[in-house]
Amino acid sequence: MARKKFLKCIFWVFGVIFFSRLSFCAEIKDSCLGCHKALDDKALSAPANFSANDMHVKIGISCADCHGGDPSSDDISVAMDAAKGFIGRPGKADIPKLCAKCHSDSGYMKRYNPNIPTDQLSKYEVSQHGILNAQGDKKTAVCTSCHNAHNILSVNNPASPTYALNVPDTCARCHSDKEYMEEYGIPTNQIDDYKESVHGQALLVKGDRSSASCKHCHGNHDAGLPRAIYVGNICSQCHALTYDLFSKSPHKAAHDKLGIPECEVCHGNHKIMKPTDDMLGVGKDGVCLRCHDSASAGFKTASLIKDSIDDLKREITQAKELILKSERLGVEVEDALFDIDEADNSLTKARAYIHSFSAKEVNLVADEGKSLARKAKEFVQKSIDNFNYRRKWYIFVILIIFVFSSALYARIKILERTNRR
Repeated sequence: MARKKFLKCIFWVFGVIFFSRLSFCAEIKDSCLGCHKALDDKALSAPANFSANDMHVKIGISCADCHGGDPSSDDISVAMDAAKGFIGRPGKADIPKLCAKCHSDSGYMKRYNPNIPTDQLSKYEVSQHGILNAQGDKKTAVCTSCHNAHNILSVNNPASPTYALNVPDTCARCHSDKEYMEEYGIPTNQIDDYKESVHGQALLVKGDRSSASCKHCHGNHDAGLPRAIYVGNICSQCHALTYDLFSKSPHKAAHDKLGIPECEVCHGNHKIMKPTDDMLGVGKDGVCLRCHDSASAGFKTASLIKDSIDDLKREITQAKELILKSERLGVEVEDALFDIDEADNSLTKARAYIHSFSAKEVNLVADEGKSLARKAKEFVQKSIDNFNYRRKWYIFVILIIFVFSSALYARIKILERTNRR
């Protein structure tokens, strides 16, 4: 009985393996790959040589899922039969809707990655690229322009053209090509400017993948030109505090009335450099002078704001110099270091509050920092004074000991001479 059960188990195991192998062989039957890999024409054979990291290959999607036809047949007339859905190479204008057959189906996409959005097509259709595509423009970008047609990689793969560090160069394929962009009247220096900017340096030099690139301001699937009316909203995705202050300032209403872009007026767009305090006030590099003449209230406000920032910086610098001096003397200044760190934070906050364009608001924050810096200076100066006081007494005691020792030594010598006599 036991033997029969054992043989029965063996039979089932081999049966499962056998039929699994048959099923597996049936699943990997793909005449598209078999034929195209053997072709001498590299343009026809290259698409069949998928990368092992291809996102579609990993989940079992292959040629016929996009191109149609019957991959189970080795007969070319059957495999490429239009009656079986064969479309061959899809037209460029048809690619967005072809990709959307899967990527707009939320139920289908949930099988593989529920986090992938399914609104890309609707966004693309209202983008600059999508509008031009709908108008019959054969040059405009479609899905394959950025993601490639074959060997599509995950956005988290460093080799992917949509990987964060590669996005600027992916956009530059078209937008830095003067001949390609000539008919659209679009400048082609954006990427070069971006690479010099504070955002470009953070992303491409420091490797900070959270730094803004083309897609953060223009969108990716819904790529378009940011209008003046919502430039501030775009910047506020990262710079929330500064935009909140700006939106409550008198400049907000002025920008809306004149229809001019908010942050861009002072900071620029693609070549945004790291802000400096020289941009404040009414000096030769002050950006306020672009709009405010010397007789305006804005001119006076700009001057007051610059004075508040400079006064705070001066107090912090003096405190730090004193702290450095005390550290060289070996004086404990832990409490002062804490206060000066808080004063630095006040300076950062004051620089943000510049966007309120209120001298009063900036001065309130600056006064907090100056108070902390002065507190640090007082603490350190007191510590240095105590050190000097102790040092003086130390020297005095040493001197007394020296005099006493010298006198004792002299007395001993006198006694020795007396004894010898």
